[in-house]
Amino acid sequence: MLLYQSENLTVRGQFQAGLNLVAETNLFWDLASRAAGNTAFEADTQWLEGFIEPGLGFERRLGPDSSLFGKLSAVGSYTAGTDAFDTGDVGRFTLEEAYLGYRADLGGGWAIETSLGSRALTLGTGMLIANGGADGFERGALKFGPREAWEMAGILQVSRNRAKATAFYLEPNEMASNDTANRMAGIDLRWDGEGGGFAGLTYLHVLESEAPYPQAAPGGVGAPAFLPGARDGLNTVNFYGRTEPFEGPLEGLALALDAAWQWNDRIDLRAWGGRIKAEYTFAGHPWRPVLSYSYQVFSGDDPKTRRLERFDPLYYDGAPKAWATGSKSAMVFINSNVQAHHLTLAVTPTQRDIITLRYAHVRAHQLRSPVQFGQATRVDFSGGTSTVVSGVTDAHLSDDFFLEYTRVINPHTFLTGGFSISIPGKGIDRASGGDAPNWTGAFLNVVVNY
Repeated sequence: MLLYQSENLTVRGQFQAGLNLVAETNLFWDLASRAAGNTAFEADTQWLEGFIEPGLGFERRLGPDSSLFGKLSAVGSYTAGTDAFDTGDVGRFTLEEAYLGYRADLGGGWAIETSLGSRALTLGTGMLIANGGADGFERGALKFGPREAWEMAGILQVSRNRAKATAFYLEPNEMASNDTANRMAGIDLRWDGEGGGFAGLTYLHVLESEAPYPQAAPGGVGAPAFLPGARDGLNTVNFYGRTEPFEGPLEGLALALDAAWQWNDRIDLRAWGGRIKAEYTFAGHPWRPVLSYSYQVFSGDDPKTRRLERFDPLYYDGAPKAWATGSKSAMVFINSNVQAHHLTLAVTPTQRDIITLRYAHVRAHQLRSPVQFGQATRVDFSGGTSTVVSGVTDAHLSDDFFLEYTRVINPHTFLTGGFSISIPGKGIDRASGGDAPNWTGAFLNVVVNY
């Protein structure tokens, strides 16, 4: 929203708000009562959540090739009723973005931009660095997840034509109930080609962290151990790329690859993860179908070794269209010790209507090894943090189906509804003692964005 404009100053406002009605049945396949023996946890629940995000940004031109810029915004969120993590009638109003920056055109195709403060930053496809703000629990708005900005972000970008180097320092916006004092720094190198293709390489180092890791019991027999502050000192290298190299009948085919390697000599950690993806757009057909397949896998800790092989997904984009492992299952399994085949079909019957069907076949990577822990994936069954599933004896975890419909009411207002079902596999069925029920859910939301 343009509020003011002169020769040297531009001021813009922003406003986003949303309401979301959610209903869940047999939450977490009713593992609370079946596996943990907690009959007080309500496996069937409904809640209403909402958020508002007002903001104000400016750009002050210092000359023909340079300017100062900045932004200030906040998020207010609330949940009425009891959500999936047994929390409700709670919310918070928190600072979102608050940063100042400088950019300049240096000539010869070179440009520089730097900023400091609370700001959103996504690297690559969002496999590791995307979601800088935590939601749910005492902040409310669990499903919406409106917070994305890092609490502190120091960013320096130098670019020339289609190549860009980004140096960064990041502190996530964590909740008081789950603040593990994470600090990270690194560099990202990216090249953007014509037609939507790109390639990049990210290196990051965790400077400080109190976040623990789970480690499988020897031989997978017994409860996992927890290593305090294990994330401290983690190193990660992440390659990402996408290409659309074909012409003729295969012109609509895009291929993508993400791969990451992690190591931490302090705790003898070696881990890996990645994804391959193929997507085809039927551009000349009615409803313009888009069909995609992906396979993603993240290493789990091998209970037969003393080394730790658990992949740390850090702050990934957990949306279904991004890096969620399944639709409903993503609320239980983070991107560690899991693998999933995803199949997605999206159609647009009109310019205002989008229908998407997603299917995910989710499996564990290592048997008898923790498959759920961390990144605010906490379920308080008995007044304390506990893992839903610490390990399985069969790799098949679930099959998730998710049908979603979006209606563009006008350029600023969007209505979305969906239904999902997660059918437990043998791994979950055995963990629950047998005959675990299907987990179903539905939602209806409206979002306004200016």
